[in-house]
Amino acid sequence: MTQTRGTEIATGLFVLLGFAALFFLVTQITSRGFTWNDQSYHLTARFTNVGGLKVGAPVSMAGVTVGRVESIDFDSSDYKAVARLKIQSRFEKIPNDSDVAIFTAGLLGGNYVGITAGGSETYFKNGDQIEMTQSAIVLENLISKYLFDKAGSGTKTPAGDAK
Repeated sequence: MTQTRGTEIATGLFVLLGFAALFFLVTQITSRGFTWNDQSYHLTARFTNVGGLKVGAPVSMAGVTVGRVESIDFDSSDYKAVARLKIQSRFEKIPNDSDVAIFTAGLLGGNYVGITAGGSETYFKNGDQIEMTQSAIVLENLISKYLFDKAGSGTKTPAGDAK
């Protein structure tokens, strides 16, 4: 009976450690740490195409993560996507003439929002909208445009097939 009780306790600890390890891996893989002191402010940006941008994607300046994409909605009045960005309060001095663009992290990586600082001496405040935006470049659109341009001009494609 003592041996069975010890086995049950060991199994329970093993399962508990497994859940703790799984929780840790999920927070590391998604790059979404859990913070108890959540000091932040919000900015919005309108894009004609957000591509594969997801909620929780990083917002970065000069390669440093300064926030996360909090939500992505569709505005039917101007047919644009509205991304709400949650910026950490310690990055409170982002010039209000800065621009944002959606980039791809590597060839197979996910999308993220990059902020390029402007030169203004006034800064964004909570609830401001970023006016200068550049939408995501969708790889499929570029490839199809390239192929259709080649087909229309009658030149050969890189594979050597006549169009």
